[in-house]
Amino acid sequence: MESPEQKVVKILKDNSIDIAATLPCDRIKVLLPLISRSIQTVPLTREENGVGICAGAYLGGKKPVMVIQSTGIGNMINVLLSLNLTYSIPLPVLASWRGVYKESIEAQVLLGKRMPAILDAAGVKFTKIESKDELDKIDLVIKDAFKNTRPHIALISPAVWEGSSKEVPEPCEITPRASALDFNSDIRTPSMTRYDAIKVLTSVADDDIILSNLGIPAKELYTIKDRELNFYMLGSMGLVSSIGLGLALVQERHVYIIDGDGSILMNPNALAAAGAYNPRNLSIIAVDNAAYGSTGNQETCTRTQIDLELLARADGIKDTVRVHTEEELKAALSRKVNFIHVIVKPVNAACKEIPLSAKEIKQRFMEALE
Repeated sequence: MESPEQKVVKILKDNSIDIAATLPCDRIKVLLPLISRSIQTVPLTREENGVGICAGAYLGGKKPVMVIQSTGIGNMINVLLSLNLTYSIPLPVLASWRGVYKESIEAQVLLGKRMPAILDAAGVKFTKIESKDELDKIDLVIKDAFKNTRPHIALISPAVWEGSSKEVPEPCEITPRASALDFNSDIRTPSMTRYDAIKVLTSVADDDIILSNLGIPAKELYTIKDRELNFYMLGSMGLVSSIGLGLALVQERHVYIIDGDGSILMNPNALAAAGAYNPRNLSIIAVDNAAYGSTGNQETCTRTQIDLELLARADGIKDTVRVHTEEELKAALSRKVNFIHVIVKPVNAACKEIPLSAKEIKQRFMEALE
């Protein structure tokens, strides 16, 4: 007899889902390994990272899904609105709905009970699945998400999984390993501006993909060289590298990401995800001006403390370099280094707004990739 977990996997496969971004929950501990055996799975460290990775996978022509605990939806609300709903990017989410059925953890209850009201207030489509007999609704959730290019969350009660007899795999022990770090932290006075660095990048990108962080970096890229293979972030600070990773995992073009120190510090999980996979067709260009350049040049922690290249190394990104000059940057780009720490002056070019809507940016980008 088909178990509820097996039925869910069948629904995913019948809908041609080809990548699943997951975070664990005790209630779906049987489901998750079944998914990983049938579908390419990306284990996450934070939910909003998964939204970015799935967005990148969709832009690259794939059909992603997220499988998470409902508590993590609280980490996703901003991104679901500023990325998925703004750009019309579909995302079906299977959420283990905590706090509403035989819940023993007090901290789960308040958010769990309020989750439908929160999603309703945010304008995020959701469907309740409260028994095994309602599992077919997952098929409708997936179809709606992709037909209407929007996020759609299935809130799945733990009652659905009661009585499951499938065994949970034994846990894997940590892999014995040794790491030898030979690292010289030499950060010198900058000679370039971010505008200079972006000009260098656009001179070598050819038919490669460029994704730009939000705010002034995106405006500078548009001013220097607008092209259909540019993807401009208009919001969702911290997610540009996550989106780029999703793209790199599902297609062969090289992906250059213009990220910044403030953005990386807001979502360092993106570097952990990149380090876990280390795709050769991904270059994160960490433009470090030690400031939040788009909001008034407020100081970031990289001015005196944090070393972004060392942070990338610690996250498992092995191919890194730091550059201070245009010549050094050109050399790093020609080698397609995975993480390029670019030290620049805290100077913003005077650039106009990008005269494209989010949906126009997405549409022409996806057409250029076809």
